[in-house]
Amino acid sequence: MHSKGLVNWLLEGDVSIQYQVCRDLLLSERIDLRKRIALEGWGAKLLSKRKRDGHWGLKFYQPKWTSTHYSLLDLRNLCIATDTAQVQETIEIILKNEKAKDGGILPIGADQLSDLCINGMFLNYASYFNTNTQDLKSVVDCILSQVMPDGAFNCRSNRLPTRHSSLHTTLSVLEGLTEYEQNGYPYRLKEVKNAIRSSKEFILVHQLYISDRTGKIINQDFLKLSYPRRWYYDILSALDYFQYAQLPWDERMRPAIQVLLKKRNKNGTWNLQAKHPGQVHFEMEEAGKPSRWNTLRAMRVLKHFDLQAKRHMANLSYTSQERRI
Repeated sequence: MHSKGLVNWLLEGDVSIQYQVCRDLLLSERIDLRKRIALEGWGAKLLSKRKRDGHWGLKFYQPKWTSTHYSLLDLRNLCIATDTAQVQETIEIILKNEKAKDGGILPIGADQLSDLCINGMFLNYASYFNTNTQDLKSVVDCILSQVMPDGAFNCRSNRLPTRHSSLHTTLSVLEGLTEYEQNGYPYRLKEVKNAIRSSKEFILVHQLYISDRTGKIINQDFLKLSYPRRWYYDILSALDYFQYAQLPWDERMRPAIQVLLKKRNKNGTWNLQAKHPGQVHFEMEEAGKPSRWNTLRAMRVLKHFDLQAKRHMANLSYTSQERRI
């Protein structure tokens, strides 16, 4: 399937896919499509699952993945309109009732510490939906207080002795800090930018999935292309973050790009390789089949890095490690 055929196939998908294809691949900001996300397809389905008390599932974090937290994250990733009233109301409820003693967002129980992955994801969708600066200050404070010596983040750092950052946590926090920066929030912005810079470097030092100490694959699951990614890390989500953040080409991305290219089907699509187990509101796509989400994300990654990276990707030869993937 040539690129035009792929785009046409993508445009046959949900209206949220259509909107992002127009924005990211065709460079056309279709406000009309964005407005429709709340009225039809996946966006409308998610909104219809919201209860009278303003929550999804069993309130903020239960069960996975039908809780309020992951429903809001899904709506943000669908690119629903930022002024969606139901979402604005729910975020206000969370800020009123779910703050932990450390300033972060409390997952479960009145006396527990907040979780750094959840704080990063919350900052992501709260910033996207233009939450008041004052309400986000304690969350930003909590996140910045937990930068690890290696410059990134680990969700265990406020509970247990921890020496090394986590790719899972770092990507979730990066997405939140970047959304915060891109939406023009001023509070502690210099420190936020420093944390973004050091966290990006942490991922690049690991070439997105390779141990900087042993040279081996950190976790085979990092190479599986899943969507929604929830709190889990994978190479496509990291590359998609880099294109969203407008990061220039870095040679340390090359191994992950090679893996991504190898996973492309003969017709130019990418499959949904796996799903993270748990209760869902509804299925967006079927595992093992061509995925519009993964194809869209892979195509916009390659589009963003094409002019900068194509000379590096020409006539690529795979290492013995890469042949085993």
